[in-house]
Amino acid sequence: MPKATPSSAKAQAPQAAPESYEEAVQELEQLLAKLESGQLPLDQLLTHYQRGATLLAYCRERLAAIENQISVLDEGSLKPWDGV
Repeated sequence: MPKATPSSAKAQAPQAAPESYEEAVQELEQLLAKLESGQLPLDQLLTHYQRGATLLAYCRERLAAIENQISVLDEGSLKPWDGV
């Protein structure tokens, strides 16, 4: 059985969720720059792409939550926000 190298073990370790929308956007911008550079090894390319997809989903969820809250406010009936 082949041993896992430190880089492959790191690539498979789940990464923490971002603390904020702004942090997620910043990390997405950094990942995009790395992906566009064309300098990543193939195994890192997939890992970075997957992380980017996760961050993008997080950002979309946060934006949807804010849009829902704004629409509630626009309707004139303030409801508690669960802070998704």
